[in-house]
Amino acid sequence: MKQAFRYRIFPTKHQEATLRTQLSLCCQLYNAGLQERREAYRMGGKSITFTVQSAQLPDIKELRPEYEAIYSQVLQDVLHRLDQAFKAFFRRVKNGEVPGYPVRRIVGRFRVQQRLLELMESFMHTSLTLNLERGRRPEHARTAT
Repeated sequence: MKQAFRYRIFPTKHQEATLRTQLSLCCQLYNAGLQERREAYRMGGKSITFTVQSAQLPDIKELRPEYEAIYSQVLQDVLHRLDQAFKAFFRRVKNGEVPGYPVRRIVGRFRVQQRLLELMESFMHTSLTLNLERGRRPEHARTAT
């Protein structure tokens, strides 16, 4: 029987700023991938896949060093979510439903934080809950370094 422990994480201000920066960069990547797909279809009638976009990640990391701080799996997951959004869009078009074209992501609505926690959980074999709410930390809370 597997047993899991659930921990709440109360990041320091520096850790919270780092997470928010990574979240913002992930939103930028999602929006850039969306724009690339839209422009490729508009200009040449070509469809870009997840494989093509994920193969560009090393070049993106070379051009934009701020992306080097984010794990490749997280960036791939962002592109995978974009790919799933397009697959769902085309499935709805095919079935005659209301399509709902994929939209740009805004930082407050994008849940990459959950993916970061899932990656941490897979390495630690525990369950984590991230608390980025404003306010005081409980006195008994400890931070991990």
